Amino acid sequence: MKIDGVFAGGGVKAFSFIGAYQIIEEQGYEFERLGGTSAGSIIAALIKAGYKSHEIYNLLDKLNVEEFKDERISFLPFSLAKWVHLYFKLGLFKGDKLEEWLRDVLKAKGISTFGDLPKNSLRIVASDLSRGRMIVLPDDLEQYGAIPEKFSVARAVRMSCSIPYFFEPVKLYHRSGFGKYSYVVDGGILSNFPMWLFRDGKVKAYQRPVIGFQLTPQLKEVPSRRIKNAVVMFKALFETMSSAHDVRYIEKEHAKNIVFIPILDVKSTDFSLSEEMKEKLVTIGREETKHFLKNWS
Repeated sequence: MKIDGVFAGGGVKAFSFIGAYQIIEEQGYEFERLGGTSAGSIIAALIKAGYKSHEIYNLLDKLNVEEFKDERISFLPFSLAKWVHLYFKLGLFKGDKLEEWLRDVLKAKGISTFGDLPKNSLRIVASDLSRGRMIVLPDDLEQYGAIPEKFSVARAVRMSCSIPYFFEPVKLYHRSGFGKYSYVVDGGILSNFPMWLFRDGKVKAYQRPVIGFQLTPQLKEVPSRRIKNAVVMFKALFETMSSAHDVRYIEKEHAKNIVFIPILDVKSTDFSLSEEMKEKLVTIGREETKHFLKNWS
């Protein structure tokens, strides 16, 4: 049975998506179209490129994520250099290594640009800070004077994964004017779980069944935040901005087509996951998806 799939952002917690994908394969489902934000966009792109669940696990298991922390060379003292780069470059790390890795693994399956994929089969969410809007790639690229079919899939995913202040924003140039460009960052700022990606707005329906994969407990189980100081409030503010739109949408849709994967004890940026924790995340993804499919229709 062919279905569409949407994967939420969640950093290294996305290992649980591998377990979810294992069950999708075992139950005989096949993804026709895929979409995602941040880490979810990586999983979506790899699946659409033709990678099976065991191949994705091997790719991520062998990956040394620490290599993605590609700092700029500087003659300044280390601590000072980090603040200078953060101030002028808007991020601690360049993000080039992440894009290079994505480009290589996608190219291994014959995928370089969106033109190498079936039309409308992959959609990725990012945030344009300069223009103050959410963008869906490759759909919205024409607004920037770019040709969607010739745009790099790896660059689009890297845009969606550009965690603010961690990775430098990607500059998306406007070919319509000299020197004009937008700063594009993590799609999770505006929609960390774009379950709406494949909904036909004209008829307010889906072309085929859609399953969403969300790295959070069900809404009634989400713990409330206790605001104790300004730092905690800023963190709560950021998390609320990235989730409020999606939560409202999930409530409206009654969450009947979403696999909720409850992961509370792993940080999104914990790049030094143990083998035991990776296996645990995969197992959680498997169990929750298996339980979901038993009752889904």
